[in-house]
Amino acid sequence: MFDKILIANRGEIALRVVRAAREMGIATVAVHSTADADAMHVRMADESVCIGPPPSPQSYLNMPAILSACEITGAQAIHPGYGFLSENANFVQIVEDHGITFIGPSAEHIRLMGDKITAKETMRSLGVPCVPGSDGGVPDVESARTIAGEIGYPVIIKATAGGGGRGMKVALTEKDIEGAFHTARAEAKAAFGNDEVYIEKYLSTPRHIEIQVFGDGKGQAVHLGERDCSLQRRHQKVLEEAPGPVITPEERARIGKVCADAVAKIKYIGAGTIEFLYENGEFYFIEMNTRLQVEHPVTEAIFGVDLVREQIRVAAGEPMSFTQEDLAINGHSIEVRINAERLPNFAPCPGRITHYHAPGGLGVRMDSALYDGYMIPPYYDSLIGKLIVHGRDRDEALARLSRALGELIVDGVDTTVPLFDALLHEPDILKGTYNIHWLEQWLEDHLGD
Repeated sequence: MFDKILIANRGEIALRVVRAAREMGIATVAVHSTADADAMHVRMADESVCIGPPPSPQSYLNMPAILSACEITGAQAIHPGYGFLSENANFVQIVEDHGITFIGPSAEHIRLMGDKITAKETMRSLGVPCVPGSDGGVPDVESARTIAGEIGYPVIIKATAGGGGRGMKVALTEKDIEGAFHTARAEAKAAFGNDEVYIEKYLSTPRHIEIQVFGDGKGQAVHLGERDCSLQRRHQKVLEEAPGPVITPEERARIGKVCADAVAKIKYIGAGTIEFLYENGEFYFIEMNTRLQVEHPVTEAIFGVDLVREQIRVAAGEPMSFTQEDLAINGHSIEVRINAERLPNFAPCPGRITHYHAPGGLGVRMDSALYDGYMIPPYYDSLIGKLIVHGRDRDEALARLSRALGELIVDGVDTTVPLFDALLHEPDILKGTYNIHWLEQWLEDHLGD
């Protein structure tokens, strides 16, 4: 086992890793920008190293600085959290070339899943169901028109190197295809430096279902059920729950086994998430995230496992601490993402926290790096906390979420808490009858978003 690990991240996820490592008796090194000198993860870690000024490219994306921090502190491994360098195959290769362990999948697997076309081809070859679409990149409008006609409208054009909703355009009919094609390519070029796009069938009312998988890198893998992440705004998840309200035990077992078998075959190591669109009882692969997800706590809640601890264990060469037979769902869990944003436009709202009180009680977990007097910097993502609740069933989880939201106090900045207060009065939310388009329509009707 490692004696010391470095956490190449910030905020609540960095603090989450610090806590897991401390329980394992492992010393931690926090890296930080000058803007994060007083951040909670810096205060809680055993050591800290400043790696640059506030802009991410000069600090949290600064590979030489992070590697130097490892060398001067003697850290044997790096945990990347999520975001930043967590899915950067070049970084992983450089880390390994320096004799440092990357707590996550191999560079090869990150590359494999980082390109959406290659990922789709790979998953199809492993028996994972995929959305009908082009076999690869689409070079021009005429090719796009031909492929769209074959698979049937509506279609969606996506950047092969895409993510976060950028480089994605829907063509409802043939007359939309040219504009959607050129717009998607332009957005892809601007966002990712790569204008290659591909085409898929556009599902009209799907849910976003993702399967948590975990592998030991030696050919053994398990799945830890699904999460429903259908409540999204501009392709960004807002609320996640596990298990999914509409997934049957038979569907869970079937798709879970498909996913576990797929990652076992490629000898995947660590945590990964295979994401699907789900409609009319069918699953369609869209992408695989080769890292820990923001919403991992809901899976931890219903299975009683620590995914970060398990990541560290297998990275150190130890076997997984559970088998598929050990994993049984207990109750229901819901997570809401608390952002420092001003409604109704969701404008980022950095500033000083004048008072913070985290909710508590049975079945309530608050993952946050906030404290009284903390200054939320304007340079990074607006996520400031994740409120996670767990109950014996979905109704109890919803009741606990309502109660916990009422206890949460974040003074000094605007947050998205009022959004969740409002959503918990909506019949579709209470019944679980929503899809990936539901929230944006609701926001347009209620907030004019």
